[in-house]
Amino acid sequence: MSLDILGSGSGDRGDVGGCEVTVVGAGVGGLAAAAYLADAGADVRVLEQHDRPGGHANRFVEDGYTFDTGPSWYLMPDVFERFFGHFGRSPGEFYDLVHLDPHYRVFWKDGDRADVRPDMAHNRALFDSYEDGAGEALEAYLDEAEYTYEVGMDRFVYEDRGRLRDFVDLDVLKSAPGLSLLGTMDGHVAGYVDHPKLRQLLQYTLVFLGGSPYNTPALYNLLSHVDFNLGVYYPEGGMYSVVEGMVELAEDLGATVETGRPVRRIEPAGGDGLRVQTGAGLADGTSRGERAGERGTRLQVGTDGGAVTADAVLSNANPAHVERELLPEGRREHGEGYWEGRTLAPSAYMLYLGVEGDVDPLAHHTLVLPTDWKSHFESIFEEPRWPEDPAYYVNVPSRTDDTVAPEGGHTVVVLVPIAPGLADDGPARERFREQVLDDIAAHTGVDLRGRTVVEREACVSEFSSRYGDPRGSALGLAHTLRQTGPFRPDHRSDALEGLYYTGAYTRPGIGVPMCLISGEHAAEAVVADR
Repeated sequence: MSLDILGSGSGDRGDVGGCEVTVVGAGVGGLAAAAYLADAGADVRVLEQHDRPGGHANRFVEDGYTFDTGPSWYLMPDVFERFFGHFGRSPGEFYDLVHLDPHYRVFWKDGDRADVRPDMAHNRALFDSYEDGAGEALEAYLDEAEYTYEVGMDRFVYEDRGRLRDFVDLDVLKSAPGLSLLGTMDGHVAGYVDHPKLRQLLQYTLVFLGGSPYNTPALYNLLSHVDFNLGVYYPEGGMYSVVEGMVELAEDLGATVETGRPVRRIEPAGGDGLRVQTGAGLADGTSRGERAGERGTRLQVGTDGGAVTADAVLSNANPAHVERELLPEGRREHGEGYWEGRTLAPSAYMLYLGVEGDVDPLAHHTLVLPTDWKSHFESIFEEPRWPEDPAYYVNVPSRTDDTVAPEGGHTVVVLVPIAPGLADDGPARERFREQVLDDIAAHTGVDLRGRTVVEREACVSEFSSRYGDPRGSALGLAHTLRQTGPFRPDHRSDALEGLYYTGAYTRPGIGVPMCLISGEHAAEAVVADR
């Protein structure tokens, strides 16, 4: 599918002129969909509950320290170029990119340390230093990962294959040889390198998909091509610069973005419309048996600023939240058992710290890993508990960008993946905070205590209350084999005609690049149905 329906640029608009579309939520998926739909001629209104757009990809500034609250890795630059290029624009018109060197630094808790860099000769030598012949194995692994990436993106990601039969068409079958579709990443990587630290370097990116080496399909070896070959970048000003660029683009194309407009209800408007309500609940007045006659009717969205009617409603809010909180009782597509049975991606314990003084040797991106991280993944996916020996990530964008911290200070964000649904009351958080700060000091040599002038935190409760994420997941649905491709929630809702979904819970999945593509797919569904 893709660009044929939506057109190939702002001068080649689809045939949906006059179609009114309300987008619920100004996250990356919602903003992307708004841009595509506005470019296709639709009358697009984006309603965002918070006081600024971005959803999880947000920002706050305090005492001169600037923090990205969500995504902080700029990966897959080709996807961003493709997105902006569809409208005849380029990322460089909205933000400047820095290619990071090192891509990231790893501290192992046995005292070892390594940098992964844009220089492949360095990376081959790094692998050889741990295991004879591992440098050559890395090259072979990356060759396969590149093939998987090219075929996977072309056949499985850019094309929205939402049905099982879409995976058995002739073109896909011709592409399948050489793809490692089944098996786990852990087993797949073991076929190339033996050393546990090298396996970790080839698998840590699975955290970006909300999975583990033990439950994520080997197909996602493509992420090593993203990591080692395509590179790790930083948009100056932080990841929120990308959101600002997307808002500017969507508005240039004619969409309106309204903040402070929480949606309270989505239901049929009656007559010829669907209604979106932002205030008190609206009476439905119809029964399940009447749904057959609803094709082509409008929806109503209820918001705190009054009801809005539209021909289509495209929700960037996750389907679980929409079904539980926004749809009339009899209109829900899935029962509670469905959502309770999903494998959710991790939640996160996050510390946002404005720190005075030096933080060397922390790099822009730093990973702190136990040499055996299996118990941490078990604490997320098998026996939910606070991890005893956590693997975690430290982001210091001020190592690259001196505009995000005052002179002599650094902006530091600590992210520890934890199980969704954990009880995160005050005492539990305080114990874990001390544990994490102790761990950073012990294994990187950087003690952040006693010089922190700004501190905020987020955990399970915030992801649940602020974004409506089930059990406080920070990412969405994990990319297990049974939650990949057609096994993820569809862009079209079966609950209400004219209701659509975009974002990390739908196809193709988790991450900023995937949400850009999800916005395109959801917009295509709206255009095709109109």
